[in-house]
Amino acid sequence: MKKRLRTYTAYSIGCAVVWAVILIVVSTQASSHKGNNIRLVFFGWVLGWLSASTARVVYPPPKSRRSTGTTT
Repeated sequence: MKKRLRTYTAYSIGCAVVWAVILIVVSTQASSHKGNNIRLVFFGWVLGWLSASTARVVYPPPKSRRSTGTTT
């Protein structure tokens, strides 16, 4: 179970939950100016998340750097 929680999907779901809570609290209690600022930060975060997710799909993972046992 612990290994399943250490995935990019789990991270994304956790971030979505936290952002949902933040946006709900801000929309009910903050002024419209502050709410607009928080929404702009949220949309910036979404753009960064989309960029990182696209990079994870497009680019291959790095090759393993295992030592061969000999040093020169």
